Amino acid sequence: MRSFFKIFFAVLLAFIVISVLGIVILMGVITKAVSPEVVTISPNGVLVLETSQPYTEQKIVDPVNAVLRQGPKETPGLYDVVRLIRKAETDDNIKGIYLKADNNANGFATNEEVRNALLHFKQSGKFIYAYGEVMDQKSYYMASLADKVYVHPKGGLEFSGFFTQLTFLKGTLEKLEIQPQIFYDGRFKSATEPLRETQMTVANKIQTNAYLGDLYGNFLKNIGASRKIDTATLHRYANEGLIQEAADALKYKLVDGLKYNDEVMDEIKSRLGKEGDEKVNFISLSKYESATDIVTGKGEDSKIALIYAEGSIVGGDSEKESTISSGHFVKLIREARQDKDVKAIVFRVNSPGGSALASESIWRELILAKKSKPVVVSMGDYAASGGYYISCMADSIFAEPNTLTGSIGVFAVLPNLQGFFKNKLGVTFDGVKTAQYADLGNTSRPLTEIEKKFIQNSVDSIYGTFKGRVVDGRKLSGPIVDSIAQGRVWSGIQAKQLGLVDRIGGIDDAIKCAAKLAKVGTFRLREYPEPQEPFAKFIKSFNDDTHMEAAIKSELGDQYTLYKQIKHLKEMNGEIQAKLPYVMEIR
Repeated sequence: MRSFFKIFFAVLLAFIVISVLGIVILMGVITKAVSPEVVTISPNGVLVLETSQPYTEQKIVDPVNAVLRQGPKETPGLYDVVRLIRKAETDDNIKGIYLKADNNANGFATNEEVRNALLHFKQSGKFIYAYGEVMDQKSYYMASLADKVYVHPKGGLEFSGFFTQLTFLKGTLEKLEIQPQIFYDGRFKSATEPLRETQMTVANKIQTNAYLGDLYGNFLKNIGASRKIDTATLHRYANEGLIQEAADALKYKLVDGLKYNDEVMDEIKSRLGKEGDEKVNFISLSKYESATDIVTGKGEDSKIALIYAEGSIVGGDSEKESTISSGHFVKLIREARQDKDVKAIVFRVNSPGGSALASESIWRELILAKKSKPVVVSMGDYAASGGYYISCMADSIFAEPNTLTGSIGVFAVLPNLQGFFKNKLGVTFDGVKTAQYADLGNTSRPLTEIEKKFIQNSVDSIYGTFKGRVVDGRKLSGPIVDSIAQGRVWSGIQAKQLGLVDRIGGIDDAIKCAAKLAKVGTFRLREYPEPQEPFAKFIKSFNDDTHMEAAIKSELGDQYTLYKQIKHLKEMNGEIQAKLPYVMEIR
């Protein structure tokens, strides 16, 4: 027996030692894989931007890709891209920018931020060349500002106007005998329309026409300014379907030439003074970031906190990327609030909203922060419903002209699955309870009329609170807020006219405003959430659904919107929501 224990403990010790060594080695491999490369930029470089690259608010470091080498290990965040373009303006090693304009994976406001940075870059006198085989409208919007815009001779350029389409599930739910019990406040709160209607309501068409018109007007105006074509003419091109082939784009002066890729490369070579087989020193954004210090300020005592709030607003304390969990963000805001060196907070919001309760918790912490230092909000593609809830208290709010915001309204959906289970699956339920409303919210039976009143009263109460937050934050009267609330979605242009936002501008503008309000000349920018330690992020990535979500999106294509819509419905689970109507795809 004594011999058995000796062998057992020896084997156990060996196992522990080997496990610890394995973990240490794995940590070393991961750390090395995700560590920034030492990169130097040689002269005569051309910075490469690809419109097909999606940009989130913060840099994405993917340790799985880094270790397995199956994709980019780093993707710069939106503000990183802006700062890199600004840095390139004064970098003698960068002679110009090559814009690869095939498809566009970003939202309208994100494109606006990058486009404005490119326009600023042009003032340096350096060149921008844009080329695409088949440009969609958002890609062309980016490309149109270039010194030279080329498209493949047998490719094309989409120029047909904007379009959005909703998918209505009412008929499907009826066939499945699923009854969506719906509660909402605000005549424009169309988040539940796909569940209760078979087509858009009049109110929804009014709001959609209005904000889509603003987005389209901004699109035409800026392209017109770059291409020196008036907007009425551009609208006629789309309305009459004049741009069908690449040759049409050249005929109507939307592009400067029809060229193959090698011809564009030869022109860039000529611009750089190169000949023959000499290669162009193309530099990707990721590579340029590795070689460039874009940190704002150094060694300054004064700091401005830049807090990125991106994704749906949920309760709990999750640190999952692209999710705004109330517990986690309350901690981040509190840390910035209690740091005496932080003189102001810039809260970057890119969110369609979510949980009303979670939005209230974040709003409360921002109110406390505002008592001790300026709080400025910068809005991204969306800052709507709950996204507006957590923005409305700011000292100053910035939005892009094509930001979608407002949607001041709330709703709740509680499905009754009794018919589905009984008639489709043959499943029935029964039970006992100690009080009349103990099973309120149970999806296996319909709500009673009294229970419906309970939920509607809660929705009405939260809606009233939401409007009150806007009245106090924006210094508007109750009747005015009531008239512009009602769940209606507004463009950034409309929101500024109505007083829901203060200025049209991007992240840089918001940071400058915060510094001015805090009366600081020089400062260091501190960004939250801070990057996770590589090994911890690698372990968490196994529980992260990012890669799975990307695979689903790739497989479903255009049907991914329907999948997201059903997934969002499932996630609501009866909780009162302050969320943007449906999943919007504008093409």
